[in-house]
Amino acid sequence: MKLGFIGGGNMGGAIIGGIVNAGISAPSDITVSDLNTAALDNMKKRYNVQTVSDNKACALGADILFLCVKPQFLYDVIAEIKDSVSDNTLIVSIAAGQSIERITNAFGKSIKLVRVMPNTPALVGEGMSALAPNENVGESEKETLERIFSSFGKCSFVAENLMDAVTAVSGSSPAYVFMFIEAMADAAVIGGMPRAQAYTFAAQSVLGSAKMVLETGKHPGELKDMVCSPAGTTIDAVAALEKNGMRSAVIDAMLACMKKSKELG
Repeated sequence: MKLGFIGGGNMGGAIIGGIVNAGISAPSDITVSDLNTAALDNMKKRYNVQTVSDNKACALGADILFLCVKPQFLYDVIAEIKDSVSDNTLIVSIAAGQSIERITNAFGKSIKLVRVMPNTPALVGEGMSALAPNENVGESEKETLERIFSSFGKCSFVAENLMDAVTAVSGSSPAYVFMFIEAMADAAVIGGMPRAQAYTFAAQSVLGSAKMVLETGKHPGELKDMVCSPAGTTIDAVAALEKNGMRSAVIDAMLACMKKSKELG
């Protein structure tokens, strides 16, 4: 299986790392193109993949072509490669806010297209990716995509109309979590804990809590109640969070994120 990656940034690297580590495709069957020679050198050094500076050459012969470029560059790249892409090539776009319809129109022909929203925890093998395929993508191709995007975290197929919600709940949400970790660490520092140690305590607590949600299958509210002993310290902390509108602040932030995502399309 020949894979092409246009864009040699962090997310493309995370996908390639998952593919190579899982043995889904050999490095010799993966080609990366980028105008940034330093990015290409990094890809070559880390994964031993093939590298080129010509996007057309990357697209030619690719069974799956990953468009790992920012939205503002996506349509220039498509204009460059559209005549070099085979009708059988499966195209994967990770450009935020760019609809299947708009991308298809840019190619000017019927294509096999999957719109994907990954997130930055993919860089440490714990990504969450949403996949929205068009009607031309077959079941075997969906299975291949599931193998690829499960190689560096979790993935799920969604209807395209959920992509704005996906952007808010997973694509952008690492930023909210980092702010939460930073705030908890700041408070621990006020309490006398060294900062580096405070970050470790806060981050590990978030990691472990998330793992409990995923592995126990319990409702987050039930897990919260398990920590809140009668007349204990935790319920006072929860009360302070509720008083200061933690839930509504998170919901407002996510709604603002969804609104911006819709505007990008």
